Amino acid sequence: MNLPYLAQRLFNTPLAIHPKKAEVVMAALADRLGITRIESNFAMEDDDGYDWSSQRETRSDPGYDNISGVAVITIQGTLVQKLGSLRPYSGMTGYNGIRQAFLTALNDPEVEAICLDIDSPGGEVAGCFDLVDVIYNSRGQKPIHAILTESAYSAAYAIASAADCICVPRTGGVGSVGVITMHVDWSQQIKNAGVAVTIITFGDRKAESNPYQPLSDTAFAAIQHDINAMGELFVSTVARNRGMKEKVVRDTEAACFMAADGVALGLADMVMTPDAAFRNLLKLTGA
Repeated sequence: MNLPYLAQRLFNTPLAIHPKKAEVVMAALADRLGITRIESNFAMEDDDGYDWSSQRETRSDPGYDNISGVAVITIQGTLVQKLGSLRPYSGMTGYNGIRQAFLTALNDPEVEAICLDIDSPGGEVAGCFDLVDVIYNSRGQKPIHAILTESAYSAAYAIASAADCICVPRTGGVGSVGVITMHVDWSQQIKNAGVAVTIITFGDRKAESNPYQPLSDTAFAAIQHDINAMGELFVSTVARNRGMKEKVVRDTEAACFMAADGVALGLADMVMTPDAAFRNLLKLTGA
């Protein structure tokens, strides 16, 4: 596992991810991130997910399976801005792959409706809202349904909210409309190891938020400002997508809601099994 790569994706960067997922990742990696060797390859355990087809990606793969006129785009695991695969790979799904698959399906004459098959705790903020706008602005061209094959939290929920309809199974969940970032201060560990780090910059704030010094008040305020701005963007986007008042979305305080509670709040439309939700979508195609 390429721990420096993961550290780069986890720390000092805004994340729209379920807080429990962040805690699990932190607990698993906390004692292992002080490594000095960077491996050339990395692998993460694949997440189990709902699968309507065993079709594998090929060079001509559009990134979705066409099932009786419905393009099924699978969105699973941790979401990242860029991934070298149109489909989920190594426990991750790339926004770039989702966008390409979605636009291809939108222009595919053999596709009459689009299913976003989602089971994800969320992921990176970077690239998320641009993708959400692409999906939202495509409403009306073809039916777009988000069928949760368990849960859609944070960035994954942002994507789901752009669809015409959200169906969630009774044990699934929605929400976590918030943004989080984590700063790791290694200064004490470095000091204990007898290592001194000297940082030379042009510009007083060039190295703020670096992991070799405690976080200053100025750096904390700057990070909080950015997190607030991204959080407000998240709130306004969900409110627009779901036809809700921004105050209602903001007042969720980034909480997660089980299926029935999410529907009652307006974050989802129906509590329904994935199979039943997919059959309903098939009816729209006349299949």
